[in-house]
Amino acid sequence: MSQYIDFSQPSFWISAASIVFNPTFWNVAARQEYHNKVITKLFGGNSRLGCYALAVTIFSIGIIRDYLYNEALSAQPTLPSLLSTPIKYSAIPLFLTGNVLVLTSMYALGITGTYLGDYFGILMDAPVTSFPFSVTGAPMYNGSALSFLATAIWKGKPAGLALTGLVAVMYTVARQFEDPFTDMIYAKREELRKKGGKKAL
Repeated sequence: MSQYIDFSQPSFWISAASIVFNPTFWNVAARQEYHNKVITKLFGGNSRLGCYALAVTIFSIGIIRDYLYNEALSAQPTLPSLLSTPIKYSAIPLFLTGNVLVLTSMYALGITGTYLGDYFGILMDAPVTSFPFSVTGAPMYNGSALSFLATAIWKGKPAGLALTGLVAVMYTVARQFEDPFTDMIYAKREELRKKGGKKAL
């Protein structure tokens, strides 16, 4: 496999670093916001504006990560068997499925729901159970991973498959932190509602 993944290329490691950095960053930033209101304070106490700023930041570093991924693949060897017609064109439905999951997830959640608004105290009235959440619990993450995989297959790059594996691992780790914490936030909201308290934290 080493002849098909050039580990000496700095771009490979830069791409890997960005893949690790992104979910780490937004989890740390969101936890700091929840516990210390760091971002809200930066925006004069306006939590919604702070959430929008975090959304722009996450979206921007996502674009940078995708650019670095494509740059890394361009410097990597190609595996000819991945370029066979059946395998290469299997990337198309993977890419389409991935983008449908991501876009419909964003539509269902809205900006604040997508970009960690619950850590800012901007909670949804009820959990979203419609498509795409009716088919997967993490459509944004799964859709993104599918897009990485599709790109690797389309370009015939084993290095892309390795980096896609890293994407999947990082998203799995992120969910281990995010899902229980989000459940806790909403559980606290329900406790307040039962006690006749505020509807949002």
